[in-house]
Amino acid sequence: MGWVPAGDYEVALDGARKVVCRNAAGRLLKSLPAKLRDDPAVVGLRQLTEWLDQHEQQCLTDVERWMARSLAVPAAVLVQVWPDPSWQSALRDLVVTDEDGKVAGFLRDADGTRGLGLVDLDGDTVRITPELVRVPHPVLLDDLDDLREFAVELGVEQKAGQLFREVWRRPADLDPEGEQVDTYAGARFDGQRSLHSRAASLGYRIRGDQSVCPVFEDGRTVEARIWIGEFDPYDGGDDIETGPLTWTDTAGRTVRLGQVGPVAWSEGMRMAAALHAGRVIENEEQAA
Repeated sequence: MGWVPAGDYEVALDGARKVVCRNAAGRLLKSLPAKLRDDPAVVGLRQLTEWLDQHEQQCLTDVERWMARSLAVPAAVLVQVWPDPSWQSALRDLVVTDEDGKVAGFLRDADGTRGLGLVDLDGDTVRITPELVRVPHPVLLDDLDDLREFAVELGVEQKAGQLFREVWRRPADLDPEGEQVDTYAGARFDGQRSLHSRAASLGYRIRGDQSVCPVFEDGRTVEARIWIGEFDPYDGGDDIETGPLTWTDTAGRTVRLGQVGPVAWSEGMRMAAALHAGRVIENEEQAA
């Protein structure tokens, strides 16, 4: 970014989006002069930094939503947003597949003329020109362990955390008529405030007395739910334990375990495990 006049100085944003300053001789100063803190140019740069941070987070949120839903994304959309550094950072090195779910490779470029640039599973740089691609949830990738190993060899660092997102697969001996999972139930917290804060800090919705994780899969929304108690601002801090994990449709009807899709199962278990990890631990046996 170019330099902007600010009184007898010039200011700009460095690579870390920090406001830097140089004097009339062009010498970079170690710190911003106090008299420039409220200068319109400095205020404008700080506001720009805030907007860029919010934009970067929104790009990442949108890409993670595509992944969580394994949505088909027009290649033309990737081409359009690729020049934006925030979009490019969120998209770069994601594993993309064709519409049928066949892995195409790691996304490295999107060009309107040459198509999408990928590193394929042989380590070669290739170009493809599909109309649609998918950013699959990792639980849908059959060769996830191999892809993780290959990503490490390539030095891949995904902002969206696709490959290295924790996944849970539905057990083969699962009772399909069951209605709840108790694996992570009974996590003890010091009061409702602590438990609700844990759920909120992890980014989960709190609806009444439930921590909720909605998942759109196969054309429908299923909600993973865990009882965390209805928040009471006057709660005295009595111990509280999490309930079992269940899934419901948007009307609140329970979805039997055999009807829970792989993404909804994985994301529900991920929420349960994350809440459980914040529990009160009194001894090494509980920690294990």
